[in-house]
Amino acid sequence: MKQRIITAIIAAAIFLPIVIIGGIPFTILVYLMGAIAIFELLRMKQIKIASIPGLISIILLWVILIPNQYNDLFTTLQFTKIEIVLLIVLLILTYTVISKNSFNFDDAGLVILAALYIGFGFYYMIEIRAMGLAYIFYAFVVIWTTDSGAYFVGRKLGNKKLWPEISPNKTIEGFLGGIVTAIVFAFVFNLITDLFDSFFSLIIVTLFVSVFGQIGDLVESALKRHYNVKDSGTLLPGHGGILDRFDSMIFILPILYFLSAIIQ
Repeated sequence: MKQRIITAIIAAAIFLPIVIIGGIPFTILVYLMGAIAIFELLRMKQIKIASIPGLISIILLWVILIPNQYNDLFTTLQFTKIEIVLLIVLLILTYTVISKNSFNFDDAGLVILAALYIGFGFYYMIEIRAMGLAYIFYAFVVIWTTDSGAYFVGRKLGNKKLWPEISPNKTIEGFLGGIVTAIVFAFVFNLITDLFDSFFSLIIVTLFVSVFGQIGDLVESALKRHYNVKDSGTLLPGHGGILDRFDSMIFILPILYFLSAIIQ
């Protein structure tokens, strides 16, 4: 526990100031975290990041991460981002032939999906930060309070297992407790920031973010269970890797972005 607390304090001291600064420093940090995350995921599949598929996946990830404000780059190249992504996907599939199927279709599928999953999650972290500091901190508050509420309520009142085949310690009571805790803290956060115009909007968005945040955590648990690993990485002592810490966040950020666009 002491190690977890020390790591959390050090990580927060590095991460939060860059979040507050935003702009290019934050974008660079997100690119770095995305690269580490995809390294962790590919390592579960025993695909080396220094291999051709690994390098192509990094390129695919970094293309996806290009912020919306730099879309003029694609106009200059006379291509859209989607067209470049599709071209890279074709290159990955072509490598299955060049490698004589030592790198097969299943491997290609994992590489492509890994880049899309991690890439779009972190891409929307950049976009939500661009919307304003309150939005990104709202996401942090909801995810952190959901996790904390689920843990403490589940530990105190949890009896019915939520999904024992995926995550044996999670309970239905904890799942619901996390949602309620997130709504309470989101309400307090909104009193300070006035982020949402109505209480109804606050409830709906927080409900979706909290639920899908917990689903994101289960997705990562299912992935680790499939590959029989305890943590995705060892970068953060006591906390695992980047995917272990940001699994919920990258899962809900696209949802938060779309919901925020709808309610505005």
